[in-house]
Amino acid sequence: MAERRKTVRKKKDPDAPKRSLSAYMFFANENRDIVRAENPGISFGQVGKLLGEKWKALTGDEKVPYETKAETDKKRYEKEKAEYAKKNGA
Repeated sequence: MAERRKTVRKKKDPDAPKRSLSAYMFFANENRDIVRAENPGISFGQVGKLLGEKWKALTGDEKVPYETKAETDKKRYEKEKAEYAKKNGA
């Protein structure tokens, strides 16, 4: 049996900017509590499954507010990333 080697990950800088959220993640964050309230006792995995089904059922027009938030968050991340790189010489 081959010996497995543990890969050593580089520590993540706590000062680094947080990644931007996708449109789906904005939707999920807004609707997670609603799904839990409608389905008491539901497992974590089932919550994700239901959220995914609801997201797929949305029309393009219904997704627009979440896509707008995602675009705004992406711009925020790009700006913070550029400032971080300038400050840390990366």
